[in-house]
Amino acid sequence: MTSTQTAPVTVSRDEHTLVITLNRPEARNAIDAAVTAAVGDAMVSAEEDPQIRAVILTGSGDKSFCAGADLKAIARGETIVPTEGPRAAWGFAGYVAHHISKPTIAAVNGVALGGGTELVLASDIAVASSSATFGLPEVKRGIIAGAGGVFRLPQQIPRKIAHELMFTGDSIGAEHALRLGLVNYVVAPADVLTRALQIARAIGDNAPLAVQASKRVAQNIVDGRVTPEVDSWELSARERASVRNSDDAKEGPRAFAEKRTPVWSGR
Repeated sequence: MTSTQTAPVTVSRDEHTLVITLNRPEARNAIDAAVTAAVGDAMVSAEEDPQIRAVILTGSGDKSFCAGADLKAIARGETIVPTEGPRAAWGFAGYVAHHISKPTIAAVNGVALGGGTELVLASDIAVASSSATFGLPEVKRGIIAGAGGVFRLPQQIPRKIAHELMFTGDSIGAEHALRLGLVNYVVAPADVLTRALQIARAIGDNAPLAVQASKRVAQNIVDGRVTPEVDSWELSARERASVRNSDDAKEGPRAFAEKRTPVWSGR
């Protein structure tokens, strides 16, 4: 395996597989503007390179796959997802709305809450560490899972279970996620990337044009867009903006920082 490192993301090549690693273990691999740009650019490279047949997304360390958005970066006024230019269309982490023809595999090496779970939902296949946890806890902070979570979770696991997880903000462990079909495999923490690479190599052994066409048809990808999701993204964006402007959206982070129970006003 050869690699080049561009902090805070490591991009490695293993035969016909591109491995993208979120490389901010000190921040639990949270997503900031630099990560969004680097991951998105790596996805473009994967799509344009005929030698790449699969992409793996993982996190560095063994504690956290991705803790979601970098709240410290947001507090500094950083826009973690571009609002203009081609990168704006890629969504959170340059990944959740970045529809490429090459199969994507999430190698979930630890906690994947909030945006971390949304990265898993955006992936075609997922391998999880036995220590991994999943969930959309945004409602506990007065916001919603705006990176695809609120419409993709009910599509990928039983609807009533998805509703419970979204409305309570509770998390689940790896084995529960496996039973629900949120992930394909659960393995020992040390074996997550190895298992993901095995799957990627099996994909790479097949005719690449046939695999890529199969993905486009299965997901209705046309010119880099998934047509059935367009309305869902628009509705999610409107609701997310409305909720973010509420008093409760300010109370949630404030209560979290002050280590107290939020007092919701419903305004």
